[in-house]
Amino acid sequence: QVQLVESGGGLVQAGDSLRLSCAASGRTFSSYVMGWFRQAPGKEREFVASINWSGGRTYYADSVKGRFSISGDNAKNTGYLQMNSLKPEDTAVYYCAAGKLSTFVTTAARAYDYWGQGTQVTVSS
Repeated sequence: QVQLVESGGGLVQAGDSLRLSCAASGRTFSSYVMGWFRQAPGKEREFVASINWSGGRTYYADSVKGRFSISGDNAKNTGYLQMNSLKPEDTAVYYCAAGKLSTFVTTAARAYDYWGQGTQVTVSS
């Protein structure tokens, strides 16, 4: 059974940093694309970043480009989202997702097969 478990969320002040982790189990994800999404109250789930797990190629939403960094550790089957210079508008539940996709530039949530339960990130001003 495939399982994704996020951790690392919390309450921080604007300008702070957080690193989210996504521990994957149930299969080897080296041939998968991992994505991070977020959903704020009353808003649709939106794409944040994705990575081609085997090659390490990455893609970011414009809103986080230059502040967030996605990475993966194949040996640990764990993905990460390093978030720097956080802003109040980054407040949301963050989800990791995985899918056997043809391209790492995949921003549609429906394209991903597996999802974690989410971790809350709250940024105060």
